[in-house]
Amino acid sequence: MSAPVQPPEVRGDTAHPEAAGYRARRTLPLRVEAMRQLRRRRTLLMGGVLAALPFILIIAFAIGGTPDGEDGGGGGGGRINLMDVATESAANFAATSLFVSAGFLLVVPVALFCGDTVASEASWSSLRYLLAAPVPRVRLLWSKLVVALGFSLAAMVLLPLVALVAGTAAYGWGPLKLPTGGALSAGDTVPRLAIVVAFIFVSQLVTAGLAFWLSTKTDAPLGAVGGAVGLTIVGNVLDAVTALGSWRDFLPAHWQFAWADALQPQLEWGGMIKGTAVSVTYALILFALAFRGFSRKDIVS
Repeated sequence: MSAPVQPPEVRGDTAHPEAAGYRARRTLPLRVEAMRQLRRRRTLLMGGVLAALPFILIIAFAIGGTPDGEDGGGGGGGRINLMDVATESAANFAATSLFVSAGFLLVVPVALFCGDTVASEASWSSLRYLLAAPVPRVRLLWSKLVVALGFSLAAMVLLPLVALVAGTAAYGWGPLKLPTGGALSAGDTVPRLAIVVAFIFVSQLVTAGLAFWLSTKTDAPLGAVGGAVGLTIVGNVLDAVTALGSWRDFLPAHWQFAWADALQPQLEWGGMIKGTAVSVTYALILFALAFRGFSRKDIVS
């Protein structure tokens, strides 16, 4: 008579033994996910749009002559007008390109890259196969979030880089002339623009969090992307309601142009620090909701 089979805990193994050589940390490597996203048509299309924008602005300025300028919001209630000095140098042109795109155009790639992460896998019915690989859910979300944020940052860096190159060819290299008077030396220009890009990226973390959370809640990528863009627009509308008074300080949109303080003779950090605190707080809450909800979600697609 054969000996009775012992239960797992008696045999010394677990109820869910891991296969030999399996390491959860090695599943879905970042480079694999990055290459998957890089080859997608929407990534190439978005990169082309951002790279083309500076050339479109150069053509517009060439046709329309010297820019007349329009006021835009500054951090903490200040005002900034970069359009008047847009063609003074490559640095001015790069700053203007960021100014005209930060309010909406740069929202789109963030919402697209972060909102199309999990929802696209669900729409292709490949999500359950990834989890059956097996890729742990936390690892899956972490890999996709890091890659999505990386592509979002790359989109924000691409625009000013192309603008600097195109602006140098069109207007020459020189100091960054400030609309409030004075100028920043050529040596200070690149660090200041880097601060601007960094703050814009941080301010867009709220949109990233919204898109990523919605992506874990729906199987429709356009729903997640559109929902994040729509809610961002609602935030901008609420910020325009001056009757809200000091309540607007809790809106991420209220601080989206606080980077204007970096384009002053004396660098001011107050508005950017407040805006960073608001954006990071909202983003952490939304990312936590995404991870918590997805860990309990019944995956059927």
